[in-house]
Amino acid sequence: MPVHKRAAPAPEPLDPADRRLAEGVVARAPRALAQAITLVESSRRDHQARAAALLEALLPRTGGSFRIGISGAPGAGKSTFIEQLGLFLTARGHRVAVLAVDPTSAVSGGSILGDKTRMARLARDPAAFIRPSPSGGTLGGVAHRTREALALCEAAGYDVTIVETVGVGQSEIAVAGMTDFFVLLALPNAGDDLQAIKRGIVELVDLVAVNKADLDPEAAELARTQIANAFSLLRPREAPWSAPVLAVSALTGAGLEAFWGEAERFRAAAAASGAAAARRRRQTLDWMTALVEHELRSRFYRHPAVKADLAAVQAALAEGTITPAGAAARLLAAARD
Repeated sequence: MPVHKRAAPAPEPLDPADRRLAEGVVARAPRALAQAITLVESSRRDHQARAAALLEALLPRTGGSFRIGISGAPGAGKSTFIEQLGLFLTARGHRVAVLAVDPTSAVSGGSILGDKTRMARLARDPAAFIRPSPSGGTLGGVAHRTREALALCEAAGYDVTIVETVGVGQSEIAVAGMTDFFVLLALPNAGDDLQAIKRGIVELVDLVAVNKADLDPEAAELARTQIANAFSLLRPREAPWSAPVLAVSALTGAGLEAFWGEAERFRAAAAASGAAAARRRRQTLDWMTALVEHELRSRFYRHPAVKADLAAVQAALAEGTITPAGAAARLLAAARD
């Protein structure tokens, strides 16, 4: 018997307002891009449907940028480094978008979103776009809709997109899974540098930049040598690439030219070997998986039976009359009804 494949559902048509929004993004209007990102970040169900249609319409214009992920511990100088790098690139004719993620308070739910203040010079550059977003408690130090925002920046013609993370928890894994070139900022005089950089992070890194080298050049060179020696013992993430370790100064801009030279060398090597295309395919699959998991979680907590029983289950947990496993089983059973 012939196998009949089900046709993919047609995308929702854009309403006139969203059509104008899409046209503004394509026309490289920063205000339209900011509004589009606000739409995709919204948790409202009607906004999510509109955002999906908008992304579908802009899909042919996405995928053309060089995606750089930058992570590092708080205090490593990520914002200063990104600003210097952005100014370096715009001076050479690039259009640079920065997606900066700030941590959301677990107590108040608020976020400072101060990256435009920390990158004041880059924020005034007409060839740059900076979008701070709250992490919203999302695991990985990135906002839930960072991938969508990245695609919108590409549709707006930015040929270099930089994702800055809060630099905690699983941020390295999350950012490495949505960018082409993953950079870790390290610090000299940060104790035992080899212990500070864990193996799981090292295996994801495409380049390490030891920042603040201007403060103590000898310590920076020692850290650079130690980290480079550690890398020599590990299998590279993308053969035959071996992640370089550079000493840089975000304050003075020293080392930026060497940094960008390595980035371009990596991009050319990854394109020639097919690794770049393979990484993008993995990113697309990861994006789908993340969306499915998020939607399943949302549907679970919106289920009427779960909503009706959730408070009682939480109270029972607090009183110790039910185990976490029993509570989860009870709610899952309610969702199946």
